[in-house]
Amino acid sequence: MGYPDQRFDVNLSILFTELPLLERPAAAAAAGFTAVELWWPWIETPTPPQAELDALKKALDDAGTQLVGLNFYAGQLPGPDRGALSVPGTESERFRANIEVAADFAASVGCTALNALYGNRVEGADPQVQDALALENLVLAARAADRVGAILLVETLNKPESPLYPLVSAPAAIEVVDKVNAATGLGNAKFLLDLYHLSMNGEDLSQVIKAYAAKTGHVQIADNPGRGAPGTGSLPLEQLLDELKDAGYAGRVGLEYKPGDRPSAESFDWLPASARAAR
Repeated sequence: MGYPDQRFDVNLSILFTELPLLERPAAAAAAGFTAVELWWPWIETPTPPQAELDALKKALDDAGTQLVGLNFYAGQLPGPDRGALSVPGTESERFRANIEVAADFAASVGCTALNALYGNRVEGADPQVQDALALENLVLAARAADRVGAILLVETLNKPESPLYPLVSAPAAIEVVDKVNAATGLGNAKFLLDLYHLSMNGEDLSQVIKAYAAKTGHVQIADNPGRGAPGTGSLPLEQLLDELKDAGYAGRVGLEYKPGDRPSAESFDWLPASARAAR
């Protein structure tokens, strides 16, 4: 048990950001990793030129890295936004324009997990209207994901850092997952269980794992406090990942932490080099 028994991937939208996007897959590979994940890399547009999509695919292929998770368009992230799909008007339309683009790109690189961030509450908008719009868009996203053999992920964030985001508990995200699956009948909507966000919300992590491991499609980690690498805070991450495994979770664990003041490549000393390649 322990870290060497896990299947890790590196989030290239929070690690290796000292490098241009197209250089990050090779940097992750040089550090020993062969699986990576990404937030939507083109924050200004849901529909980038095909040449840019092709360039990212080539960078992943050339590095020998497998993309295992991709966010749909999520607005300004990093930045003030936390998704677009429940935001009425232009942002919802941009999310819809992105659905097939993201799904087709995922298919082109063999990525089988697509994360749909819910979006913030908007001042003056009726929360029920936002939730109805969200369900409508998540159903479209789940169908597109299913078309390319992927799962749809719904993520809990944390209230201190995302005060306008409505899904700030595991049960809140699970409720959305269940609604999407009921609406589509596909069963491909899953929970993205991020141990850092859940710990920031003060949830009982062992209890969440017991209750929801079966509905979990992806896991992400960072230590708390600080959102740094494992060992920089006080979360018993190794134990919690063992608990996930014991509860039946056999998927990947995304490293979504901040490397601190050092280069990203130096932030992996907690993980033996032999345990970094995808299995």
